[in-house]
Order: sequence, then C-alpha cells, then structure tokens
Amino acid sequence: MQKPMTISEYIKELKNNPAFMDNVTSWQVVPAREARYGAFPEGLDGRIVDALRRRGIDRPYSHQSQAIGAALEGRDFVVVTPTASGKTLCYNVPVLQSILADEASRALYLFPTKALSSDQVAELYGMIQDMGAEIKAYTYDGDTPASARSAIRQAGHVVVTNPDMLHQGILPHHTKWVKLFENLKYVVIDEIHAYRGVFGSNLANVIRRLKRICAFYGARPTFICCSATIRNPRELAETMTGRKMLLIDENGAPAGERHVVFYNPPVVNAQLGIRAGSIPETRKIAASLLKCGVQHIVFARSRLTVEVLVRYLKDMVRDPLGNAGRVRGYRGGYLPTQRREIERELRAGNITSVVSTNALELGIDIGQLDACVLCGYPGTIASTWQQAGRAGRRGSVSLLIVVASSGPLDQYIIQHPEYFFRQSPEQALINPDNLYILLNHIKCAAYELPFEEGELFEGVEDTQELLSYLRDENILRQVAGKYYWMAEEFPQAGINLRSASDQNFLIVDITDPKKHRVIGEMDRFTVPMLLHQYAIYMHEGTQYQVEQLDFDDKKAYIRRVDVGYYTDAARC
Repeated sequence: MQKPMTISEYIKELKNNPAFMDNVTSWQVVPAREARYGAFPEGLDGRIVDALRRRGIDRPYSHQSQAIGAALEGRDFVVVTPTASGKTLCYNVPVLQSILADEASRALYLFPTKALSSDQVAELYGMIQDMGAEIKAYTYDGDTPASARSAIRQAGHVVVTNPDMLHQGILPHHTKWVKLFENLKYVVIDEIHAYRGVFGSNLANVIRRLKRICAFYGARPTFICCSATIRNPRELAETMTGRKMLLIDENGAPAGERHVVFYNPPVVNAQLGIRAGSIPETRKIAASLLKCGVQHIVFARSRLTVEVLVRYLKDMVRDPLGNAGRVRGYRGGYLPTQRREIERELRAGNITSVVSTNALELGIDIGQLDACVLCGYPGTIASTWQQAGRAGRRGSVSLLIVVASSGPLDQYIIQHPEYFFRQSPEQALINPDNLYILLNHIKCAAYELPFEEGELFEGVEDTQELLSYLRDENILRQVAGKYYWMAEEFPQAGINLRSASDQNFLIVDITDPKKHRVIGEMDRFTVPMLLHQYAIYMHEGTQYQVEQLDFDDKKAYIRRVDVGYYTDAARC
C-alpha cells in the first residue's frame, strides 16, 4: 500500500481525475465554521468543571451553555444541532449537578438502540470516574443480567435504557422502581428524530404512561430532548412529551470544511438510457479511498449491498494468510459483541473502510473519519446530512460523495442539486392519538395503575369512552369509581413499539463440526427470502450455504463455501 494521503491531498487528486469529474453533477464546498462559546452557569459543582477541563473542555459551546442553564432552571427543552456538536454535555452536566447536590436524585436516559445506550454509559461513566464521585450509572435492557437488575433498581442514579425496555420492563413493574420514580428529576430522550411514524406514536404514549406513574409518586421530571436537524423539532418534542419546549438550535460547535460531491454513474447504453450500477461505482470510489489510506465509511441501503461491497473491498486488502481486518461491515443481524468490537476498532483507527447500513447513522462514537460515500440517495435530506456527519467529526476537512442509483428519486436529486441544498430537512410526524395505538396504551396504563372515574389520559378527551368500551369487553372492571385491569394476559407483551417482530432466528455456523457457533440473527419476515435451504448467505463478506432452516427452533444452520453467486430477495 502506498503512503496514506491526507483528505486534502485526496480531494486534490480527485479533482484532477477526468474520469471521475466527467460524472460529477455538483461539487459544493460548505465552509468551515468557528466555534462560539458560552460560560458554565454560576454555582456549578467544581468537580464537574475540573473533570471537563481534564477532558480538554475549558468552556462550553454557546448551545451547551444555554441548555445547561435551562436544565438547571427546570425548563423543558429540545437541542437541535448537527452530529458531533456535543449534545451529550447538554444533559450530562445538569444531571450530574443534581445528583451531586442531592444524592437521592435520579435520571432516566432513553436511546433508540442498545448500541447508543452502551456508548453513552461508557462516556458518562468515564466522566464520573474523572470526578471521583459516588454516582451509579447503569444500562438496563434485555442484555442486563438478572442478578444485576435488583441492584440497579435500588442504587442506580442514572438508568440508561431504550423505549422497549421502559414499555415492557420498567413501567409495568413500577412498584420495584419506587426510588427511581419518587426522585426522578430528569428524563432525557436522545435522537428524537429517530422517533417518527408508528415508533414515535408508540413512544409518545409510553411517555404519557411514564408521566402518569411519576405523578402517582409525586415527581415532575424535566424533559431534555436532543435531535439532529429536522424541520419541526419543537413540534415533535412537544407532541412526544406533552410539554411546552424551549428550542435551542443555534449551534456553537466548530465545523471543518466539507466537500459535497454528487456523482452520477456514466451512461453505458445511450439508446436505452441505462447507467452503470451504483454498487460497482461505489466500489470503485471506496477502493480508491482504501488504496490511498483515507479512513472512510460507506453507507448502503440494504444489508445485502453491505455484504457485497465488504466482499469486494476485503478481496483488495487480504494478506497471504487471508486476513482483511482493515475492511469491516456493520449492520443489523451482527451480534452485539461483534458490533461493539467494530466500534472499538474504528475509534482506535485500525479500520480503514467500514461499510454500513443506516445502523451507524445515529450518534455512536466511531472516532474520526475523513470521508463518507453514500451508495444511493438515502431518501431524505435529513438522513443524508446525518450520514455525512459521520465524517469530519473533529473539525477537520471532510468529503461526502453521493453515488446515485438509477431510481427516479436519485436521478432527480443528482440532476437538480439546487433542490437538495435549498430545501430544509423533512418533518418528523407522529400521531399518538391514533385510535389503535392509543387504545393499546390505555390498556397498559390501566394494568399499571387503575383509572379514576373522570381521569384523562394525558388530555385525551374521550378517555372515559375508551375505558367504558374496555369495561364492556371484559378487559377492565369498574368498581367504586375505578377501572381495574381484569384480563389474564400481560398487555405490554402484545405491543411491539417498532411494529416489527422480535422473533429473530439465530444463524449458526456449522463449518467446524466440533464447534458450532452463533454468528448472527435475522428477523422472521426476512428469513424465508434469504435463509431458505441452500440459499447463499453473506456475513462480513464471507459466503455461507444454508444447510438447514429449523422454523420450530428458530435457527438456520450454515456452512462456509466459496461460490460465484449469492441469494437476493426476489423483486417484482
């Protein structure tokens, strides 16, 4: 491999490459931005200030200063700034301040994925260690050992979880969480732009149930929301939490110069208007970055596209022993331990190229990358900028290349770049009062606490009508002015917040007959298309043949092969 190039050198070489530039429809340069600073609020505990200074933070950015001040005043707010602008500090500082001032204080953090929860706990725990304080921060999700759960309920100052666990594991068992709910000062909802559609509508009702239980225990927590750039952040946060929100959207963080390149693959058949495929063109660009030693991320729109690109790029860099660790894939279906390992290797700079679905779009810390390549337009302006933000995270020059597919939306965007650059990001829309969703959560709320006669469920005017309907269906029982849960089933179990099955199949590698190992998982809706018997399944660029698919045991048994094809879902 040649001596690694800097990103500036690579950009210069790219501009001098006619074969590349002939297919560029737009090359925009977003100028660098200087930092704007504020001050820490008066009275902030010195241990927090000292810990931040040891981390190189002498003063907060302007949006951090505004957010910390608002939180300490007990104001509900939403912070809307780009990736890598330091939103974490906006809620960690006031939460730690409240716990240092009152040891009984508690905080609840909600993240949309387990990966983000794990990442944020590590960041928070590192800061607590720097402070030398006796503050307990724990992750509470499906992977938390049963032996640890009781200690977390009793001693956890900061409980970090996800909406699914709050819905099924915490709210229905609130009597075991008395210390949390009696002393809950802050509820943090990060990455709220991820909560849209059915998922967001479900979460809004989970928050209604959370507030109802908090009121029962005499607590009124402050809500802190964080989001990447969307058109309606305040509206979304207010609908989600049922509170009036202060909007903090003036970003004070610095940003390096960003080059945004729109690339349209060359025409290969002028008569039919057929262009070269986006996958081989993305492969060429990623291979060029890999050859030049420029650390980068490639985003693809499907898991299979990720695996195909990983296979191509791994073949470029294999050593005589077949190792190709400089190229990794990242997607849903990989085991959590494997994903954490890839994240650590990225932060350490040991991976030059990572190919991912939008699983890495959210703010997981993956260190400093120089370039981002999108294999196809992600579908929204908001997602495009979010994915672009994964490169140049520390203020350096960065490069974004959008490679268009032949789809009509891609072709419109790539040929009308002014639309992309002039339009604001899309809105995030939710409807928590959707009757089907609302009724399910009223069932859950009644299971958690009986409804009083005349009580409204977070301002839902027809609450009594719905309660009467559930009484007539023998789901609730009305006694002495209260509605009690009387059905046998556990209502939370029947509601999947994300509207997706949680019945995943395990993928078991049986290549070594003496040592079978689980290498991944897949949702049951995709299994018949990609894991049927004799299908060729790809994992981290390696090909496997499905030897047996066991529906009863929810396992697929695979064996490593090396063939010239793979299995894709049929497209009609």
